[in-house]
Amino acid sequence: MRHLAAIVPFALLATLSAPALAGSITIEGRGEVTAKPDMAQINSGVTSQGATAREALDANSAAMAELIAALKEAGIEARDIQTSGFSVNPNYVYSDARDANGYTLPPKIEGYQVANSVTVNVRDLDALGSILDKSVTVGANTINGVTFAVADPSDLYDEARKAAFEDARAKAELYATAAGGKLDEIESISETLGFNAPQPVAMYSMRAEAQSADVPVEGGELTFAINVNVQWELDTAAN
Repeated sequence: MRHLAAIVPFALLATLSAPALAGSITIEGRGEVTAKPDMAQINSGVTSQGATAREALDANSAAMAELIAALKEAGIEARDIQTSGFSVNPNYVYSDARDANGYTLPPKIEGYQVANSVTVNVRDLDALGSILDKSVTVGANTINGVTFAVADPSDLYDEARKAAFEDARAKAELYATAAGGKLDEIESISETLGFNAPQPVAMYSMRAEAQSADVPVEGGELTFAINVNVQWELDTAAN
């Protein structure tokens, strides 16, 4: 019994002096901020046909020059007009005719098509409908859509970051309390950006509508989102 009595106090001392178990907790938070757009981007251009590539190019160049001049006259600065597409392609005509060996004859070239397009930043949304109207009026026959944006979303993303961190911390505190502990030092933070915008509105045939009035457009709202992952040390000493 004397031998056992010497062991028990030592075992009890080891239990009392053992460090509290420590772990970590990683939580994802999300923050969203909505705002009205203050600019729009349109992609418009001219597609021309001709018997020869030269003829199609000449017709296209004249129409594009008129389109660009109309855009500048509407208040669009040169820095906000950028060529974004240019192509020259033959128009092929296919036939069911076959040669003497029964093989399908190759397609023939009948004319050429030239397409030229520009991406335009419209910084005055009140003028957007008028600009679309003028573009079609002077000959733009290809408009691939309208995309809305905020010119400088830095402050919006900062607001979303704060909201995302608060969301992550609130969740983490809830889990830590449920586990009988509390949050300690932050070990890591990482983020991913999110952006939800109205889908671009395709506008291909607007001449009939544009003859009498500006093209109606609605900017709606944009959502700027941040997803953040935060890892804390978990203090379970209270257990």
